[in-house]
Amino acid sequence: MSPHPFIQRFPRVCALALLLLASAMGCTRSSRGQTPADLPTLAPSISSMSTAMFLTENAPPEGYREQVNFERIDHNLEQVEGWRYEVSLEFEGVFAGTTRPASAVARAQVWFNQVGVARRVLVESQGELLQQNEGASYEAVQLGEDAFLVQNGVCLTEVEEDAQTAANLKASDLVGGAWFAQPSGKHQIVNGIEAWEYQFELANMSLPMMRFAGDTRITSMLGEMWIAPSVNAVGRYWVTLNIENARLLANDLPVSGQLRLRYDLYDVGILPNITVPFGC
Repeated sequence: MSPHPFIQRFPRVCALALLLLASAMGCTRSSRGQTPADLPTLAPSISSMSTAMFLTENAPPEGYREQVNFERIDHNLEQVEGWRYEVSLEFEGVFAGTTRPASAVARAQVWFNQVGVARRVLVESQGELLQQNEGASYEAVQLGEDAFLVQNGVCLTEVEEDAQTAANLKASDLVGGAWFAQPSGKHQIVNGIEAWEYQFELANMSLPMMRFAGDTRITSMLGEMWIAPSVNAVGRYWVTLNIENARLLANDLPVSGQLRLRYDLYDVGILPNITVPFGC
């Protein structure tokens, strides 16, 4: 995937480089071959019978009982009339083969109002991987056909196309998503909405912020994805990866350390009040 057009026009805006210069990693998709439907009619042991009963009692609605595919974690949100989400990437480690610290922090909040045809994006970022000792930020707003862009507190003019691009930042550009995810049997209220937990394998993850080389390794992965069937959307996606010799974001030097990805959906069904940014 080529660099995001907004980055091409604003190469020094590191906050945008962090979030928009994502190059999607190709993965070979293969089913795990184990779904609730694969469970035998007669459990061979008391332990497996208890597991089968637990999964049955906590099964998600029809259409969500075998597997779900959310390769883009914010898939289908445009069909939900109102919401807000928070998404973040945090890396802490070293440049590979050295003791030189390497870090990156990016956080974004996005609001959406389908009725008002409006979207608001706030981004903050900092870290050595972005060549930023101090934080950078921007705000982008889309109101109908009009778009506005504020960078580090200054409203930019005559940048309509760039403002529209920035206002349409996607969470999946930063944290990707997962497919062939299967229900774990856990069911609870997540961020105010009923959700079921799904488990997935490393091979079935999209990691657009990471570039792999021959010596790149992911030594461990912990992840959880919670799906809200009522809106066919992901309510939470948390992943922690320990990586070695990987290239993150736009940085060409390999790094080793811990990468944390977080995504949470809030205020589902609530229409946020989105207005022209202050100073524009």
